[in-house]
Amino acid sequence: MRPALPDLHESAGRRRGERVLGVAAGVAAVAALVLGLWVAPPDAVQGQAQRLMYLHVPAAWTGFVAVGVVALASMVVLLGGGRAWSALARGAGELSVAMLALAYAEGMTWGHASWGVWWTWDPRLVTTGILLLTCVGYVAMSFLGRDGEAGSRAGERRTAMVGLLAAAEVPVVHLSVLWWRSIHQPPTLLRPSLSAPIDPVMLVALLVAVVAFTLAGAWYVARRLDQQLSAAEPPVASPAAATSILPATAATAAPVPAPAPAVPLPATADDPVVRR
Repeated sequence: MRPALPDLHESAGRRRGERVLGVAAGVAAVAALVLGLWVAPPDAVQGQAQRLMYLHVPAAWTGFVAVGVVALASMVVLLGGGRAWSALARGAGELSVAMLALAYAEGMTWGHASWGVWWTWDPRLVTTGILLLTCVGYVAMSFLGRDGEAGSRAGERRTAMVGLLAAAEVPVVHLSVLWWRSIHQPPTLLRPSLSAPIDPVMLVALLVAVVAFTLAGAWYVARRLDQQLSAAEPPVASPAAATSILPATAATAAPVPAPAPAVPLPATADDPVVRR
């Protein structure tokens, strides 16, 4: 017996959720911008370059959460969930690629300002790169399979397994700075000691930025889900269109024009009337 799964096809609820998420994400983004650029002080060692943290950390967090959504939806697909769960996983996979790529680029920029190099064989950089490539592969498989072989149930299951593989890589990325020697700093928020060595004002600005990125990511996934499900729904014919395709009846048929009257021919000498 399969477990009951939530219905993702209810379009009115999806669109209401999109509007709420969009407004909340916009408000949080404005607050994060003000706090990160003007309210929070610069770092005592890194200076203004430390403000990249308000982009780098929220982007990485949102990418990890997106991979988690991919894993959850993929498990539902493996349990027999419908195409809506594949659409949800695809949207979250797209978000994970965008956010991880942004975090990777911001990390390289921040690293150049702090370490003097753009890239090095650091465990965090290497594992994040592997995770990003896995997510790119997942999205590619999901798009290639929509109209081809992977569009079948077997293809969706294979794609879901790649999503679970990406989720298994997330803890490796996060703990890489603790497991191996790294020049990357240890985790600031999600650390084993549960104590954040950060100024309180910086912490508030960072948390608001994390909330803004998370809400924006949720809005994107909801939007993509609605687009994919709407595209899969059959078009609904309007009443006017339905009337126009009905066969013509006696009342609606166009009148048949009457035949033109016959034109008499001119009389000739052979006509009996003319001879008399």
